[in-house]
Amino acid sequence: MAAMSKAHKQALAKGRNQARVVRDYLQALDRTKKRGPKPDKKSLTKRLNDLEGQIGSEDDPAKRLELVQKRIDLEERLADIDNKPAAEQLEKEFVKVAAEYGERKGISYSAWREIGVPASVLKQAEVTRTRRT
Repeated sequence: MAAMSKAHKQALAKGRNQARVVRDYLQALDRTKKRGPKPDKKSLTKRLNDLEGQIGSEDDPAKRLELVQKRIDLEERLADIDNKPAAEQLEKEFVKVAAEYGERKGISYSAWREIGVPASVLKQAEVTRTRRT
């Protein structure tokens, strides 16, 4: 078996990097897909504080368990709000690689949209609405 050329190794590394960027961005989109108005940090913090009081005063262990899970869910939502700059960075990285990655993998504009990528992001990435042939 012949050894891989330097160019081949670089192309493989580039493909792995693009796949990582796309995967990370799509995972971030999945975490933020929630219907309805987006609560702000202040309202989530208030709900979290209210839940803490309810957990401490709940006698029924099953209800306390549910309240603990609600608290964990709220903490995760707060963390997502705090990580907004990270999400913005993921989007910037996605914009840089989406068109080439999609071209190489045969991913259409419609497929990107169906999975939840906003049209504005695809426009920035220069992913066009052309039909596949």
